[in-house]
Amino acid sequence: MSDGADASARRGIDPRGPRFAAGITSVLLLIALFLSLTGLSAAYGSAAFGWFAYQPLAQESFIPLGWVVSTTTVDARILDPGFLLLLVIALLFLWGVVSPRTAPWGVLYRSVVAPRLAPPTELEDPRPPRFAQGVGLVVVGLGLVLHLFGVPLALPVAAAFAFVAAFLNAVFGVCLGCMMYLLLQRLGLIGRAGPASA
Repeated sequence: MSDGADASARRGIDPRGPRFAAGITSVLLLIALFLSLTGLSAAYGSAAFGWFAYQPLAQESFIPLGWVVSTTTVDARILDPGFLLLLVIALLFLWGVVSPRTAPWGVLYRSVVAPRLAPPTELEDPRPPRFAQGVGLVVVGLGLVLHLFGVPLALPVAAAFAFVAAFLNAVFGVCLGCMMYLLLQRLGLIGRAGPASA
């Protein structure tokens, strides 16, 4: 870890900032979940090819049914509104991992919200929230990749998992990614063995 990262960990961040970002992210993820449940990823109906369940319509006629996403082109999967919004959210997670100081929700919090609040009573190590952004990126990224390969329900499942984590952080202050970071730190797999001083 660089000296700059250690200095940032010693200074700490306002813990309300990541919760603010999680609130905005949870709203975006809820919209993405809705769009993915009404889009290609969750559509089941008549298809030209792919996995089918044949349902009798009349005595001698059958309609081939299957997951629509597995029968569409990659171009159609990319243009699905749920995919596009989840892609934007993934890019925001990536931004939060690569450059948390310039990430949009953090900048918005520091420039608009924080000046209207009392100073924080305690500071938080910035590494666990940054790790949590990485976990969100992995979850959402996996859903995006599986969707591109035509896996049914990949988008809504990824959006739902990410939404639950963001919602818990925003409303209850429970950061699942931060808990993972601290567990991995205790096991000696990442970060320093001891907690960072504020």
